[in-house]
Amino acid sequence: MIRVLIVEDEPAIAEAHRSYVGRVPGFEVAAVAHTGREALAAAAKSQQGSEPVDLVLMDIGLPDMSGLAVAAALAGLRPRPDLIAVTSARDLAMVRASVAHGVVLYLLKPFTFAAFREKLERYVEYRAALPAGEAAISQQEIDRAFGVLRTPDQRATLPKGIAPRTMEEIARAVRAAPEGISAGEAGRVVGVSRVTAWRYLERLAEDGIVARRTDYGRTGRPQVRYLRLH
Repeated sequence: MIRVLIVEDEPAIAEAHRSYVGRVPGFEVAAVAHTGREALAAAAKSQQGSEPVDLVLMDIGLPDMSGLAVAAALAGLRPRPDLIAVTSARDLAMVRASVAHGVVLYLLKPFTFAAFREKLERYVEYRAALPAGEAAISQQEIDRAFGVLRTPDQRATLPKGIAPRTMEEIARAVRAAPEGISAGEAGRVVGVSRVTAWRYLERLAEDGIVARRTDYGRTGRPQVRYLRLH
């Protein structure tokens, strides 16, 4: 069983990640931390015990310190856990810094459960490609392991008819609406029909990225609003 430390400052998102991990066979949540200091304490305690953390799902934007600073500190632990960056940061400098700090995979918010599962499954393949223990390995074994991380996996692609750019714009509209957003409002923001916006919002809700809330207006007619989780 691969033990996972979830590092995420927003409780609702951390709980969503916990639920996601529980849905992927072979993984279990070892601990959840909401700050960098909590993450370091949890990881240090775990590595000193008989069941160390294998993988850290690291949010880069933490309230007390950068997730990259946490990653640098985790590098000193033995055994050293692997890291997957979970972040909305898309700039190239951040990606390069993440790689330099030992991040093996990079997961961009917002994401579907399929994308989350694919990253964890790819990580399993990466671990399986490396021999157990501390013995020296061949160039072929190293190349095979890193090839697993670099090869695109079509299992996480969006369903037919769902455009990644539109999905990103709809998700951005939800994040920009603290009180939630209706399909009609999202459609006007993005420039698509209400039905199209509703289809994308429902997809995000099914994947646990947004939450549904039913509001009753003055006429008593219910309206579904979508609120951000990620």
